[in-house]
Amino acid sequence: MTTLGEKGLTVTLPEGAAYFNYYWLRDNCPASFNATTRERTFDIFHLDAPPRAAAARVAGDALVIDWAGEDHVTTLPLATLSAYAAGKRRADPADLPRRAWYGDHYPDVARFTQAELLSDKAKVRAWLEALIVEGISVVTEMPDTDAALTDLVHVMGQVRPTFFGDYFDVRTHINPTNTAYTAAALELHTDTPAEEHAPGVQFLHMRANSVEGGRNLFGDGVAAANDFRQIDPEGFRLLSETDIPFYCEHDDYDMRSYQRVIELDQHGEVSGLTISQHMLDLIDLPQAVLDDYYPAFCRFGKLLQSDRYIMRFTLKAGECIVFDNHRIVHGRAAYSATSGDRYLRGCYADRAEMRSTYRALVAEGRFRG
Repeated sequence: MTTLGEKGLTVTLPEGAAYFNYYWLRDNCPASFNATTRERTFDIFHLDAPPRAAAARVAGDALVIDWAGEDHVTTLPLATLSAYAAGKRRADPADLPRRAWYGDHYPDVARFTQAELLSDKAKVRAWLEALIVEGISVVTEMPDTDAALTDLVHVMGQVRPTFFGDYFDVRTHINPTNTAYTAAALELHTDTPAEEHAPGVQFLHMRANSVEGGRNLFGDGVAAANDFRQIDPEGFRLLSETDIPFYCEHDDYDMRSYQRVIELDQHGEVSGLTISQHMLDLIDLPQAVLDDYYPAFCRFGKLLQSDRYIMRFTLKAGECIVFDNHRIVHGRAAYSATSGDRYLRGCYADRAEMRSTYRALVAEGRFRG
């Protein structure tokens, strides 16, 4: 049963009666899309008058609409109408619940060899799912070449440049421009917070590691922030609603941004962190606001550094740790630069590409099937 109105129509679906706007119905006619390019080819801006149905009926499993003033008929599957009747976001197979983990998680971190990720789509799907759900994985048996890292990134997407360049080499530098390029301890942080949109996935390929010290430190920001939400609701609110400044400055760049320490997704759940003590700018909030903000910031920072959350391990030569740069905090202990060789090559990709590749592997999409 269908009932025509001035701005839309009501149709009886298996779930009950549902209303649909005429613009939406006309714009999303299956004939509006090119099945080869998978893009909309109809331009609703070119209509001479607002779309209006002259007649509509249910025929089998579809709604058929004859449009007034147009020589055009729309046939829309009832299943499509059911999916959009409630005005909710389109279902996303990559919108998976995150699984928090703690300091004892290292033996259970998802592991894959580079060879299987280059050859087995099922392994790629499992790898990307681990990164979406837990935010971290280790890829083993990586060749000692620059190309190996690029090849791995291309399984997910493209190398995402930052103002440091396409790749970065972490070893002791004579005149370092970053704390990572020294043998000093590196506090827990997320990378490049001074960028307006920091890269989402980080790759760290350990090429050589024979030094004394330098243990890797990794923690799940989701686990810590979820606990902080329960322990300190007001502090959590301040850190998830207040933008603070980050910077990265040297002779030929001056990068600045404002970020929230705790990031929330569209469901209001913790999606990650932006935090870095060595790239935190002078916070330019009103001093009276800092009376509450700074104590909350420090309470969370101390919580984040506790043994409950931090894995401590040594990444071996030939291993590449891949992780969500908006969720996983990482750092390292100090090491002796003269005790051996430590060389790590890194780069980034975007979370959007990671999710895109995952969707392509698990879902039929709008035009496939």
